[in-house]
Amino acid sequence: MPGQVTAVSRNEGYSFSKPNRDSVRLLTGLGVEGDVHAGETIRHQFRMTYEPDLPNLRQVHLMHEELFDELALKGFEVSAGQLGENITTRGVDLLGLPTGALLHLGEQVVLEVTGLRNPCSKINDFRKGLLGEVFAMDPLSGEFTFKCGVMAVVRCGGTVRPEDSIRVEPPLPPHRPLERV
Repeated sequence: MPGQVTAVSRNEGYSFSKPNRDSVRLLTGLGVEGDVHAGETIRHQFRMTYEPDLPNLRQVHLMHEELFDELALKGFEVSAGQLGENITTRGVDLLGLPTGALLHLGEQVVLEVTGLRNPCSKINDFRKGLLGEVFAMDPLSGEFTFKCGVMAVVRCGGTVRPEDSIRVEPPLPPHRPLERV
């Protein structure tokens, strides 16, 4: 069974959460039309102050809805768009994708996965104690896993709606694991 888009969100201004929409339009090389994070160069509010000319590898934020299920079991009610993602998915192991994986959404849109979303302290402002639940430490390596989804760039634009299918196209080997961007 292929993955599926369950919600799409965007916000014109900087805020932690993004309202859900009936659809969003993705622009090649820019991101979500009308979203504050769209652009060729970095649009992250804090990082723009010291790295304004870096390429924007965070044009689109995708988050797996399965995380919300996991958080609900721990007493945290979270729904699509509330953690700032643009596209909420189900049925795709976003965190298991390698860098450079292509995500085909619906009939036209292609996203290239660039890395993991680095969760910020604003998560605790949204729900006290939530930040500690979106990290996981590998007991063998001692490395942290960040569970707040992945970032991507738009390779082929178009409109994305809830219920659009998602097909994963892995890059050619060797695969590079996702790192924070």
